[in-house]
Amino acid sequence: MIQVGIIGGAGYTAGELIRILLFHSKAVINFIYSTSNAGNKVSSVHQDLVGSTDLIFTNEINTEVNVLFLCLGHGNSKAFLEEHSFSKNTKIIDLSNDFRLKADKVFNDKTFVYGLPELQKEDIRRANYIANPGCFATAIQLAILPLAHQNVLDKDVHVNAVTGATGAGTSLSKTTHFTWRDNNFSYYKPFIHQHLGEIHQTVKQLQDDFTSEILFIPNRGNFSRGVFAIVYTNFDGSLYDAKAMYKSFYKDAEFTFVSDEELHLKQVVNTNKCLIHLYKHNNKLLITSIIDNLLKGASGQAVQNMNLMFGFAETEGLQLKANYF
Repeated sequence: MIQVGIIGGAGYTAGELIRILLFHSKAVINFIYSTSNAGNKVSSVHQDLVGSTDLIFTNEINTEVNVLFLCLGHGNSKAFLEEHSFSKNTKIIDLSNDFRLKADKVFNDKTFVYGLPELQKEDIRRANYIANPGCFATAIQLAILPLAHQNVLDKDVHVNAVTGATGAGTSLSKTTHFTWRDNNFSYYKPFIHQHLGEIHQTVKQLQDDFTSEILFIPNRGNFSRGVFAIVYTNFDGSLYDAKAMYKSFYKDAEFTFVSDEELHLKQVVNTNKCLIHLYKHNNKLLITSIIDNLLKGASGQAVQNMNLMFGFAETEGLQLKANYF
């Protein structure tokens, strides 16, 4: 059994991570670090875990754990690793955006690999340090990677995507209060969302001559979890050609599937799946891509990466079922 440490244990992503790891047959949680909750029961914060664990939050760290998950706010992972040292044998998986871009991937003596399994599974297997992708970035990249792989992204890519309230984290703000979010809908950070950097980076990795724009409008939905991304761009082939391309690209993917039926969010909420649907209208290819933002968009994908790094079955601990009704 590998020993796991979790830093920043009180947030949504940490809660999902704890739920997965409690029932993972190859891993055991060694500590859950939270300075604001030290001494409290984990189930007092993640209340669905009452009866599932007696773990207590701590402000002490075991530097010898096999793998460390950083569930910290963006910008805080670098600061934490500046202040704390771990064994050279400790693998690190960071769920923030601190190490996702090439300019940030080397930190002190650590080189972080971008952890999108559908893109670079073998690099992840060999890695000691992983930068886990963002939720919007995961859904959008999985929507367009097959096109970039075939070098056919030669026009602008238009993206309109909606995320649930958990995408904003546990900290309250004007746009996260129930009375504001309920029966409401809004966009934010149009054309400048922080996930665009990693999306461009991945596309360029597959199609170096990509010079068009990715025009991304992120939206806040009045539901708790999930990302529903609608993407369209020019495509000269037929719908049959597109489906064949996508199904071939994802033939060895454990969690990404191309569906012949139109999609809705309940198909993926509480799972580590990404479902993709294709539709052709004149010269436009419409790609729908859906994920659970807390699982395939965060903690589920992080455990998927851990499984690859330690040589476990990629699906270990992640046979999760959607709450369909």
